[in-house]
Amino acid sequence: MPELPEVEAVRRELAPAMRGARFRRVIVRRAGLRTLFPDRFAARLRGRTVRGLVRRGKYLLADLSSGETLLMHLGMSGSFQVDHPAPGRVSIGVAKDVGDAHDHVVFQMSSGATITFNDPRRFGVMDLVPSAALDQHAALGAMGPEPLSRDFEPQALARVCAGRRAPIKVALLDQRVVAGLGNIYVSEALHLAHLSPRRPASRMARPSGTPRESAVHLVRAIKTTLERAIERQQNPRYRSARFRVYDREGQPCVTTGCDGAIKRITQAGRSTFYCPVCQTG
Repeated sequence: MPELPEVEAVRRELAPAMRGARFRRVIVRRAGLRTLFPDRFAARLRGRTVRGLVRRGKYLLADLSSGETLLMHLGMSGSFQVDHPAPGRVSIGVAKDVGDAHDHVVFQMSSGATITFNDPRRFGVMDLVPSAALDQHAALGAMGPEPLSRDFEPQALARVCAGRRAPIKVALLDQRVVAGLGNIYVSEALHLAHLSPRRPASRMARPSGTPRESAVHLVRAIKTTLERAIERQQNPRYRSARFRVYDREGQPCVTTGCDGAIKRITQAGRSTFYCPVCQTG
């Protein structure tokens, strides 16, 4: 499933085609994806201007001139494809070699771009939400701070982890702790911070509630990991060398001076990759 860096890369590619443009035509080829499309979905979009396009966690939010927000989630296999007036086709999102049978929604924009949402497994989401009520939306209301924002700092991490008995790897997957993190980049950040994925989340905070040094290192590692991953989205060859530990079981640790090998364990039903030699904190 796409995580924050992949979704942010999609937002950056969609923004020039959508921001400031009107929906000239909306084609909906099925009743819904993971859930049904809202009532009169196409009609409520048609003629509306996209005033802004932001990311919240793993969701894309298009602020509309109607006072509603178009909420979009890629699900497990969703991708957007943008056709510009000039020759050429730019694919963004999760690369899938699939046919047009999975092109479920098409936006024809006043910018001249045609934006097609393709989703073979149909776990994506598109919804229309009153913009004033976004904070009450089930998917967004309880979401934690954005990890690349100033709100996500060591004190905030210590505060939300205090008293949590779950391992820090599991805690960071909780969207109420921090928004947008997923299995891949949590493993990567913990390795960069040299912290064990088994470490109790509560140990991010001292008894007084102030952050330990581990919280400082982890917040810094999360921000660095995500920023690097977003940059790599623009490199078509990034997949071959993008991970420090994820999916590298049995391979040498990349930490300078470490002679460990990457190990895989299961936590909360998900694979965790880490180095048992240098991730002891």
